[in-house]
Amino acid sequence: MASTFFLIALGFVIGLGGWALFLWAVRSGQFDDAEAPKYRMLDDDDEVRNKPKKKSGNMDK
Repeated sequence: MASTFFLIALGFVIGLGGWALFLWAVRSGQFDDAEAPKYRMLDDDDEVRNKPKKKSGNMDK
């Protein structure tokens, strides 16, 4: 009988831990925008690729 109470308590603790992790994920914004990532790959990013890169270092040489 003691093992039954232990398993019930253990299940309750695990359930509360899962609920706490879910609440943390919601509050940290993990589920804010589920649609945008699948459309992001379709965006045209040629403008970013064609920009000239800035040279770093001394220009006096």
